[in-house]
Amino acid sequence: MKADECRRRADEAQQALDAMFWNDAIRMYNIATPCPDGKCNTIFHYWWMAHAVENLTDAFERTGDPLYEQRLRQIYDGLLERNGGTWINELYDDMEWMAIAWLRAYQATGDERYKAAVLELWADIRGGWNDHCGGGIAWRKSQPDYKNTPANAPAAILAARLYRAFGRESDLEWVLRIHEWQLRHLVDPESGFVWDGMNRLGDGAIDKDWKFTYCQGVFIGAALELYRMTGVEAYRDQALRTAAAAKAVLASPEGVLPPEGGGDGGLFKGIFVRYLALLAAEAAATGEAAPWIGLLETNAESLWRRGRLDGDRPLFGERWDAPAGYPVELSTQLSGVMLLEAMTRIA
Repeated sequence: MKADECRRRADEAQQALDAMFWNDAIRMYNIATPCPDGKCNTIFHYWWMAHAVENLTDAFERTGDPLYEQRLRQIYDGLLERNGGTWINELYDDMEWMAIAWLRAYQATGDERYKAAVLELWADIRGGWNDHCGGGIAWRKSQPDYKNTPANAPAAILAARLYRAFGRESDLEWVLRIHEWQLRHLVDPESGFVWDGMNRLGDGAIDKDWKFTYCQGVFIGAALELYRMTGVEAYRDQALRTAAAAKAVLASPEGVLPPEGGGDGGLFKGIFVRYLALLAAEAAATGEAAPWIGLLETNAESLWRRGRLDGDRPLFGERWDAPAGYPVELSTQLSGVMLLEAMTRIA
């Protein structure tokens, strides 16, 4: 796919996100469109907004358009107010996504408030590590003995990026510790497919039947960060192996990623393609990128040609092979935008 076409599609999708979801009254996005008078915003979807921050950073880095920098400042204020003047949350995975997002925004804009948010979050996230299940960060504070991929692989990504940004040895120690635990407990040693979690019901069982694109994406991201930090090829091989397992298990015969529901599930594919695109860019240096670029192109073409609302408007639902319908949730819209932005980085 040509680079200018990828940029055009990403621009149109970002513009639709802003026009159809942004709510000046709350300085955040509505959680669905249409949303007359903001009545759809009955729940504060903290972690959805973290991915909205990342999407804004994607657009700002790519275009330099001051609108996106303005939106970052606005959503910072709106989120902080809505969360009671703090960034701290009950869910460790949610906080990790928020920290990842504000770290990227800080690096793109230099706004020191964003850096302060990241450090506040990271200090709290580290408290989620405990000895239940042999280590790992808990999913949430009220359930310290339940450990899962969503709370650990993003934490490894965050720790790695903090180390690269600020050079603190303690962050390097954290990423190695978290990734080692994840690899030992929640990755199939035979295939590299990533399991969701363990001890959710207090019985020590691993949720091997929960097969989500999300889990594959964040493990790919963590392994890739470690490869970039250390140059150890075993980490890159882990990422490539998991990508191959994800494609084999989850993609349709034509290569389209599966619908995983609305709500939170609407974000899962977007997370997967964000990190798969980073892997594809890294693998290009060794000539191993073709399968992953092909998978991303297949999904981007399917989304654009078959997944838009009424086959025309760049509004996206949970399926990337069938038209969206109203109401369109913010989570699925963000995922579609993530895919189109990912294409601009590999085209």
